[in-house]
Amino acid sequence: MKQQGGRLTDAFGRNITYLRLSITDRCNLRCFYCMPQADFNWMPPEDILRFEEIVQITRVLSGLGVKKVRFTGGEPLVRRDVVNLVRDVSILPGVEETCLTTNGVLLKQMAPRLFEAGLRHLNISLDTLHPERFAAITGRDNFQQVWEGIEKGIALGFFPVKINFVMMRGKNDDEIVDFARLTRRYPIDVRFIEFMPIGKGSKWGRNHFLSSDEAMGRIKEGLGPLVPVDIDPGGGPAAMYAIEGGIGRIGFISPLSHRFCSKCNRLRITADGRVRLCLFSDAEMELRDMLRKGVTDKQLAMFFSDIILRKPARYLSSKKDVPTCDRQMSSIGG
Repeated sequence: MKQQGGRLTDAFGRNITYLRLSITDRCNLRCFYCMPQADFNWMPPEDILRFEEIVQITRVLSGLGVKKVRFTGGEPLVRRDVVNLVRDVSILPGVEETCLTTNGVLLKQMAPRLFEAGLRHLNISLDTLHPERFAAITGRDNFQQVWEGIEKGIALGFFPVKINFVMMRGKNDDEIVDFARLTRRYPIDVRFIEFMPIGKGSKWGRNHFLSSDEAMGRIKEGLGPLVPVDIDPGGGPAAMYAIEGGIGRIGFISPLSHRFCSKCNRLRITADGRVRLCLFSDAEMELRDMLRKGVTDKQLAMFFSDIILRKPARYLSSKKDVPTCDRQMSSIGG
């Protein structure tokens, strides 16, 4: 392992400072692009990482320079006692940011306890502002609960509050300007994400793909110039902008049209305890069984030090310019 001042650095000089942890594959929505719609079984509960295992993982990685921890799913708020997990991770030495990606359905009722537990960063997945379209995309009629959860998060002082909007031509691309306009009214980041072909049986197709460049063009035409905004170099892959009169920001995440592999600073751990070094690669390393055999913190640090050197320079694909993987997004966590 290359270490610089305690940092975990891969073979290409990228410092790994960001951990994405899927804590469940279960979800209370059925978004067609995230989960299979048939022949699907949840992971057995005994296969899912236990809270004490998650805390050990984050404790070791924070000692190796990981500063940001994001809980994902599935839907992380459906996991029992998740507030306690947030609290236990937030107080670990070296953890500077504790974040949550959620669909927002349970956010309104849980936000006060999450804030008290130390959570500050919220990412809410929302692909439409129309309740009937929300039901068509997610399979559930929960738009109002999600929107009230967003407003509750803002009112409580969560910052940043980010809305993740997956752009799908013919599905919701007519709402791109409407979502960008939200940044004039709310102190939020609206992030436009290119539709990615993830999961066996993915509904992705070139006819549904819309690039960040096209989205930017539509926003400029509808709302005026986009002004670049400086961001923390380790803050993530989004290119950030503001519009005139905006109190929030607009971001574009472009994994297909503008690869950002060279700046990748993240490590992913799936709900069943496997390490993924690249979102688009199904190459995984077993971690859960090591934890259940009583691996020490020192041994676990050596394990991460070893495997990080296998992190690829960029995603590879057998489909030329279109990356893909078989595992579902609901268990990878994005």
